[in-house]
Amino acid sequence: MFDDQSVLNTEAGDAVIETDASDTASLEERLAQAEARAEENYNKFLLATADFENYKKRGRRDIDAMVSLRRRSLLERFLPVLDNLERAMAYEGGGDLLRNGVEQTLRGFEAVMKAEGVVAIDVKDKPFDPHVAEAIATAPREGVADDVVIEVAAKGYRLGDELLRPAKVVVAKNAE
Repeated sequence: MFDDQSVLNTEAGDAVIETDASDTASLEERLAQAEARAEENYNKFLLATADFENYKKRGRRDIDAMVSLRRRSLLERFLPVLDNLERAMAYEGGGDLLRNGVEQTLRGFEAVMKAEGVVAIDVKDKPFDPHVAEAIATAPREGVADDVVIEVAAKGYRLGDELLRPAKVVVAKNAE
């Protein structure tokens, strides 16, 4: 009835099928193959999960970089407005009301820039540093050593640790 198998009855009435050694070996081999496939699939799952996490992190970095670049571009476009307001403050003409209005506008711009992390670079009366300033001219100056900034034509600014715009300066060069 059962080719190479025989059925045994147990006390509970359950039937147990005995198999020969070749069937057991075949089943064990199939089990080992199934376990190997399961292990392979699990490793693929772990790899896919890690790849997805890396993709999310890379996407976040890319978005942050784009936002930072756009923010920097916008702040750079505001700097000439800030320069013009500072020049208007240096102008002696006009009335006190106009001057007060310009001064308040300038302070408002400065507050917004500071809130965004933009800080003016102080270079006047300091040795010229080409990393933060751009020399637009040289001029002799009594009592001042060579390569010292004697005048700032346009302020330089930093955005955090990055240079947003170098200062445009006049540097002392005495005739020898």
